[in-house]
Amino acid sequence: MSISNDLPITNKPLLKTILLVEDDVSIGELLMDVLKEEGLYKIVLATDGFQALKAIRTIHPLLFVLDYQLPGMDGFELYDRLHATEGLGDIPALFVSANVPLQELEKRHLQYIRKPFELDQLLEAIEKHIAA
Repeated sequence: MSISNDLPITNKPLLKTILLVEDDVSIGELLMDVLKEEGLYKIVLATDGFQALKAIRTIHPLLFVLDYQLPGMDGFELYDRLHATEGLGDIPALFVSANVPLQELEKRHLQYIRKPFELDQLLEAIEKHIAA
């Protein structure tokens, strides 16, 4: 007796979803392109906190990459709202910003990368957070 499998066999790895929240569209698109080139990530870009909150209705990311200075609500307010959402409380976050209040990072035990940064530094931090 032989077993038939009608599903195609593929060696494509499953993409890891990252929610990237960056209000500067050119920076956001650059980061999206760099991360997609790695072949490991599916990037969802939101340009403000409200778009991010809407996006999490349909995706379940493995990592939040957040800018601090966002229109409408800052990155910490967004982080707090994301982590208060059922099922998202354990998702790690990485702040990428030129200006972040360090006491707020420490209070939430968060890591950040100061802009400007090297792309390798960002890729290493993302892998570290997703692997944790």
